[in-house]
Amino acid sequence: MLYTELFKSMESVRWNMATDIPWHDFDRSKLSDEQAQTIKMNAITEWAALPATEMFLRDNRDDSDFSAFMSVWFFEEQKHSLVLIEYLRRFAPDLVPTEEELHRVRFEFDPAPPLETLMLHFCGEVRLNHWYRRASDWHTEPVIKAIYNIIAQDEARHAGAYLRYMKRALTQRGADIATQARIAFSKIGVLMASAHRTPQALHPTNLHVNKDMFPNDTVQSKLPEPGWLERWLDHQIHFDKDWEGKVSTRILHNMSLLMDSSFKTVQDLNRYRKELLRAVPLVVPGILPSAPSAV
Repeated sequence: MLYTELFKSMESVRWNMATDIPWHDFDRSKLSDEQAQTIKMNAITEWAALPATEMFLRDNRDDSDFSAFMSVWFFEEQKHSLVLIEYLRRFAPDLVPTEEELHRVRFEFDPAPPLETLMLHFCGEVRLNHWYRRASDWHTEPVIKAIYNIIAQDEARHAGAYLRYMKRALTQRGADIATQARIAFSKIGVLMASAHRTPQALHPTNLHVNKDMFPNDTVQSKLPEPGWLERWLDHQIHFDKDWEGKVSTRILHNMSLLMDSSFKTVQDLNRYRKELLRAVPLVVPGILPSAPSAV
């Protein structure tokens, strides 16, 4: 089981909100109202780890190892929300999210193939790591800069943990699961490494997850300012093509290692995906023919 090892490794580097955040370095003159508002939006977005965890536990009921790991992931993701809320409580109390605002992002996600969801969240953690690094660069107030750097490092570790479970699917769960995993991982990899070609930010919280609630069925649609994410990325932290390229390169690098191949471009990965599909029956159990609708 991976859970035991992952628990120990993450426990050994876990930060303490009381002692590892430089609260005393706060400089009010360096926090703008615009910046503070984005902290609130990120705090609410991070709260969406709650419905994501409920989804993971539901869709991985036959996998106790991965489900146990969710206890670590859920704790650390909710801690991200908590530290951002604590920052607001101390320094911008009028912006602290209400319980109602937090609860709005807790809604049911439609079931989705677990292997596709696993890959989707691996890519999401890679993307968050880069988003938060840029957020730290954009902010001018020392404490929030430090907070974003700290949680960016957490997201990178989470991506590494998901990658371990992806490797397990390829090597330890039998030939059928390995085939399904290769198809699922390459399919979602092509989607998530192609964000520069899409008008929306490709992250699990910005994808449609409940067909009965469409179009208001993304986590971002439940926020007080549903359009904040694109504004944050495009006009505030300036997550431009170069940074999108960094995300794509990271995804392709890890897919190359995972698949024991070489993917320099999204086109390379897509060709690999098509070769896999030609080599297996038209219908592979657990693999959907279209892009995922749920996180």
